[in-house]
Amino acid sequence: MSDTLPPCPACSSAFTYQVDALLNCPECGHEWAPGEDGAEVIRDAVGNPLADGDTVTVIKDLKVKGSSTVVKVGTKVRNIRLVGGDHDIDCKIPGIGPMGLKSQFVKKVSD
Repeated sequence: MSDTLPPCPACSSAFTYQVDALLNCPECGHEWAPGEDGAEVIRDAVGNPLADGDTVTVIKDLKVKGSSTVVKVGTKVRNIRLVGGDHDIDCKIPGIGPMGLKSQFVKKVSD
């Protein structure tokens, strides 16, 4: 690693320091791995990183808010789109339509 550490990606503080494999910011408390661009990596329920266009399956029955419909376990959702916020996946579920999902309730399908 180089002699100078990069500034904090969260607050741009120059006072970063390294602990083991992570870089830390004393001003805002942000931790990140060297080489990360600061963008948050969205992971599925088992820790696989997700990307736009991936196919995932639902791992738990999910009630659709404002409806009596349920998204069943094993429902395959194709061509997801990652977004910021609490529900970090935008998708179109067959038979239900467009909706937002939380990444903790899906598992990436290997292609």
